[in-house]
Amino acid sequence: MASGFFAILDDIAALMDDVAVTSKIATKQTAGILGDDLAVNAEKATGFLSSREIPVLLKIMKGSFINKLIIVPIAFLLQVVYPPAIKFILILGGLYLAYEGVEKIIEYFFHHQKKGQEVIKEVEEPSMDGEVAEAAKVKSAITTDFILSIEIVIIALGTVLNQSLLIQIITVSIVSIIATIGVYGIVALIVRMDDAGYKLMKRSNEKGFFNSLGEILVKALPIVIKILGVVGTIALILVSGGIFDHNIDTLHHFLPKVPEMAKQFLYGMVAGLIMVPLVFGGKKVYAMVKK
Repeated sequence: MASGFFAILDDIAALMDDVAVTSKIATKQTAGILGDDLAVNAEKATGFLSSREIPVLLKIMKGSFINKLIIVPIAFLLQVVYPPAIKFILILGGLYLAYEGVEKIIEYFFHHQKKGQEVIKEVEEPSMDGEVAEAAKVKSAITTDFILSIEIVIIALGTVLNQSLLIQIITVSIVSIIATIGVYGIVALIVRMDDAGYKLMKRSNEKGFFNSLGEILVKALPIVIKILGVVGTIALILVSGGIFDHNIDTLHHFLPKVPEMAKQFLYGMVAGLIMVPLVFGGKKVYAMVKK
């Protein structure tokens, strides 16, 4: 009986060793997408009142956990029942990410300043209140997280397909947890930079090294947010282009001499430029039908 107990312990130890190795490999493989996930979600988690930043982040992180609880079992089920469905879902997600990225670029370059009558009309018409606007932005962040989570789960699963089902499940679950806690933990640190800076300035009586450090943190936050906004938009396009490149054979073998990142950016931009008018037209048609 004792020998049987120790044999079980040996099996558990061996399993944990295998999981540690596969988790390390899977995390390494998903490092690129995790970096994109961080940039995208940091950009989406900004723009709230200081008192609402952490509560909003917790809402988005909760949504991210729910996303992965939905995606992980479906990914395993599809892998067994109909593997091609995973590629189809990834491509649809890529189209959504491409649309989001290009739509942001178009909004930046072609957003015009409001003039007389437009300002009057905006004042006369009720706009979304804070809670509604916050809920809309949280929903958008969770939707984008869903697409990125699919990519993370599929990549992690792809690295352990030659392992037993138990190791696959544990490894993908570990990567999903690390992705969620790690990404949103770093995002929380970024959006609270200014508060940390103010506290350092206050405790140092606005003198000395810690005061200077506090001033740097306060002044750096708007710059970091702008940089993350740009990086996040580029990341959306690159991730979408990468999905097309890796899952559509024709595109994968197209332009072989062009650097991979440039090719993926091109694919993402083209897809986004196609999707923006389609989505805009779809919204117009929906509005007309709704009336």
